[in-house]
Amino acid sequence: MALLEVSQLDVRFALRQGEVKAIRDVSFTLERGERLGIVGESGAGKSVAAFSLLNLISKPGFIAGGSIRFEGQTLNTMSERGLRKIRGNRISMIFQDPMMTLNPVLSIGEQMVECLKAHRRISSREARAIALDKLRQVQIPSPEKRLDQYPHELSGGMRQRIIIAIALLLDPDIIIADEPTTALDVTIQAEIMALLLDLCEQHNVGLILITHDLGVVSQVTQRMLVMYAGRVIEQGPTREIINDPQHPYTQGLINALPQMATPGEKLNQIRGSMPSLSNLPSGCAFHPRCDFIKRADGQTRPACVEQVPGFVQTGNCQVACHMVAELLEDRRLKEEGQ
Repeated sequence: MALLEVSQLDVRFALRQGEVKAIRDVSFTLERGERLGIVGESGAGKSVAAFSLLNLISKPGFIAGGSIRFEGQTLNTMSERGLRKIRGNRISMIFQDPMMTLNPVLSIGEQMVECLKAHRRISSREARAIALDKLRQVQIPSPEKRLDQYPHELSGGMRQRIIIAIALLLDPDIIIADEPTTALDVTIQAEIMALLLDLCEQHNVGLILITHDLGVVSQVTQRMLVMYAGRVIEQGPTREIINDPQHPYTQGLINALPQMATPGEKLNQIRGSMPSLSNLPSGCAFHPRCDFIKRADGQTRPACVEQVPGFVQTGNCQVACHMVAELLEDRRLKEEGQ
């Protein structure tokens, strides 16, 4: 049994104009100590998927279907009291902006001690000693001094290290990191990601990394999901997807990386933009932007416009694409003909 099993997750938002499907039929697993990346453009549904795991979707959002199982326990039907024992304790989350996470009127030490005492029966002195040890683990200089400082007194990189230390306070089994380096400069980003990777390996912690940065995903994760308009459209081993992407959208993301462009020329880009979740195209949601919607004879594939693609297996990866399914079928028929 996997540590975390998400099956056919469906998340919706009840708006006046009708229900909006933010997440549709998302399934994946996470093993103990495994590192999983979730990538896609803004609006793809990455953060909604992450928040759903701990049932942190605010109204009018709600989990409409599917299951989220952690060590055999179904989280999406668990009581709020039961979830409080898991949130921050067994599963921790690192949010995008540390200044939105940290309480500006409490010192770092007070916040860390409060977090520990909420889940464990220990004295303030014991909690402070654990907090000090975690600050040392995340390589905070002068940790004794930092415990008595307030968030505004620390740099962005320092605050992010504090957030990682808080996430590790209760020795969780899983850390969900939602764009953990967005507000940091490039050198600090690299330091934070290297630190997070090292800590996860040391403590055998499972990591779910939500990001739009394929470079980070390729360096940190072992498996990845590519999301588009609320659905997973490709998943498998990170190295295999990065080296040989099958879905046209994944190919577009990789081709849009700066290193893929010719020096002095415009960067490659995927034409168009992510569709509104309240007005998704029929069939494959990516088809209005896809460069491969037409066959070699110039005719449009009717399935791309009319049918939502199911997953097909290619190598160790699963891809939701009619073109890939067609190519695999042609290859099978040729092999049988021989």
